[in-house]
Amino acid sequence: MALTENERAVLSDISLDAPWDLVVTYAKMHRWRPEDVNKGADALGRRLKKLGVPFEMHKPTIYLSIPLDASVKLGRKTFRAKPPSMSLSAPGGVSGPLVYLDADEEKFRSYTRDPKEIFKDGGADGPSRVGGKIAVLNGFANPGTCSLLEEWGARAVIAVNPGVDIHWGTCTTIWGSPDLDDLPRKPKIPVVAVSNPDGQHLIAAAKTGQTAKVAAEMLEGWFMQKVPVVTIPGAVEPERFVLVHGHYDSWEVGVGDNATGDATLLELARVLHKNRSKLRRSVRIAWWPGHSTGRYAGSTWFADHFAEDLDEACVAQINCDSPGCRWATSYHQTTCMPEARDHVADIITEIAGLPPKFKRPNQAGDYSFNNIGISSYYMLSSTMPDDLRAQKNYYAVSGCGGNIAWHTENDTLEIADKNVLMTDMRIYLLSVLRHANASYLPVDWRAAIAEFLATIGAYQKAAGKNFDLSPARQATERLGARLDALYARIARKTIDEARANEALMRLARVLVPINFTQQPRFRHDPAYACPPLPTLASVRDIASAGPERTGFVKTQAMRGQNRYLGALREATRLVDAALA
Repeated sequence: MALTENERAVLSDISLDAPWDLVVTYAKMHRWRPEDVNKGADALGRRLKKLGVPFEMHKPTIYLSIPLDASVKLGRKTFRAKPPSMSLSAPGGVSGPLVYLDADEEKFRSYTRDPKEIFKDGGADGPSRVGGKIAVLNGFANPGTCSLLEEWGARAVIAVNPGVDIHWGTCTTIWGSPDLDDLPRKPKIPVVAVSNPDGQHLIAAAKTGQTAKVAAEMLEGWFMQKVPVVTIPGAVEPERFVLVHGHYDSWEVGVGDNATGDATLLELARVLHKNRSKLRRSVRIAWWPGHSTGRYAGSTWFADHFAEDLDEACVAQINCDSPGCRWATSYHQTTCMPEARDHVADIITEIAGLPPKFKRPNQAGDYSFNNIGISSYYMLSSTMPDDLRAQKNYYAVSGCGGNIAWHTENDTLEIADKNVLMTDMRIYLLSVLRHANASYLPVDWRAAIAEFLATIGAYQKAAGKNFDLSPARQATERLGARLDALYARIARKTIDEARANEALMRLARVLVPINFTQQPRFRHDPAYACPPLPTLASVRDIASAGPERTGFVKTQAMRGQNRYLGALREATRLVDAALA
């Protein structure tokens, strides 16, 4: 889709002046301890005020876990370590024999809890091998694996990072500030990360059954943190809005993750406020604390406290994390839900000159709105090409455009790139502008239906004759046929825009949760991998369940299919009402 005259005019207003000034300021400002995070919010507030952009500064109290110190002692030698956020604070140390588990590093990053995917031996005899011992394994200290090892009875976990640097992270499966139902999942063992060279010594020691002591010291509790929010009212439908957001807390100075994202949001606020008369719908821009040390506590607070507003009026959420990093000239890992792919592909192709390749949103980032049911795109967008990453011998990370400075002390000013930042700011601005201004919302639910049918087909193949998913397939095909009729009328512009858009937005409230969540609406799923159409996913295990478990798996699959069918009936009624 070619740029319109209005889009060209708005894009021409982008400048590097204000955003680069923020990047440079943040490059000198630690933003992970609570008091420093609030100073980062104040720096944003001063700039918004100077630019003449109205904003609110919310001051919620959220639950945080701040790493202070960690170590691993083996004999007379002490190895430097970092505890991930939410590790159990054990400054006196926990001792035990070491046991090595050979992990698949790629799956270790996926936040899965499936031992068959995490461990190269499938996790055979995991509880008997790990119980009462300190588990040593290669990869990052992520929530899925750490919670599994705790369940198996590990006394502590040592994650051997892939390189010479140690990466910060988090090890809790709790999403945001815990509630009473979440508290049982709060980590009960210390977890630490070590560098690869040090880790090799620990792996060798584990293979000979040596004993070590793991110590971790944390600052944990409820802290007031500031949340700046800009609302730019639309001129035609001010009650509807696009939410674009990113986190401003970071590990140390965190330039690529996420000062560049904060700068992008600042420039969007400036340009869109200046051009507010050209907006059909409203735009809200928010900066979150508690991403790193609260497992998305800032965005979760917002989702909780403005749930009704988000449910009634938010047409899309757009996450801005790690844009504008050096060498990040490829878009082959662009995070996007299926219904938004055509919209995003047009924009990236128009601005960057190359088509993106898409990935399913991870159960990560500040995707704190899935359980409400909001169409979503971006998290990671630009990244370095795979051949360049291989040339540099970089391992895969989850931000900074693929730079392995991610979550380390090395994420400093040189990670940012002005040219890449300008490209990414243009992509984000055009994405927001088109979503806010489209006469019909730029989401195509037929793409989601195609993905649903492919998922159901794969699950049926895995289940074989042990379970029948044809009711799910038939319901999906019926909805697909009704959507074909809806989009035909949208193409001919023979359906009222308000009626069509209400249906397109309401479909998200039904179809996003059924594809991305396992918990009810307005709660938050655990921070580990969620398979596509999770209510149907249990059928994959029926063929291998064994006689003692088959009945239980079939019962779960039946209940899951019932939930799926209920959601598809609701979605079909929404489309029928729009077509009436």
